[in-house]
Amino acid sequence: MRVLVVEDEPMLADAVAEWLRGQAHAVDLAHDGAAALERVGVVDYDVVVLDRDLPVVHGDDVCRAVVASASPTRVLMLTAAAEVTDRVRGLALGADDYLVKPFAFPELAARVLALGRRSRPAAPPVLCRAGLTLDPARGEVFRDSRYVPLSKKEFAVLAELLRADGAAVSAEQLLEKAWDENADPFTGAVRLAVLKLRRKLGDPPLVQTVTGVGYRIP
Repeated sequence: MRVLVVEDEPMLADAVAEWLRGQAHAVDLAHDGAAALERVGVVDYDVVVLDRDLPVVHGDDVCRAVVASASPTRVLMLTAAAEVTDRVRGLALGADDYLVKPFAFPELAARVLALGRRSRPAAPPVLCRAGLTLDPARGEVFRDSRYVPLSKKEFAVLAELLRADGAAVSAEQLLEKAWDENADPFTGAVRLAVLKLRRKLGDPPLVQTVTGVGYRIP
């Protein structure tokens, strides 16, 4: 998934981003509300992890803007305020979930994954197609009962192809969902990841190239 972490404490922001990247998500960072609004205006994020007490533009206003845009983006609000009234106010703004600091990274990751599922059309927790089985929660892939070890990036690419349910997915779409904002679209990263994925999945080949369109698993 594509996730935006909005947190004004750089060390915490980096720690959250690294943990989520370890779960095969593409993660961008913003350290104030104005930067967050700029990013959500140009990128279709699945989830925004949003600190409430932000400089420049308050997190409440960022949340209102995301909700008002009617996008499918889900908002997980973070705050040091643990009172019930604070949580109620955050949810009343339109946030989809609320997590109080300090929090455990595994819980944060689980909540992000749950919200990400809600930002997309309904899909089974375990993705199956053409003899492949991909379990997002466990991070495991099997082909005809054979375990297939994948890198985080290969796993993310395969998940997007399986979610497409047979339709072609463009390189641009894969780049947007599986890589963060630092990815250079001209490096051939998508082509290389697909090449490695094909090798690991084995024969007969499953990932097809659709000329001029992208890739698919029929």
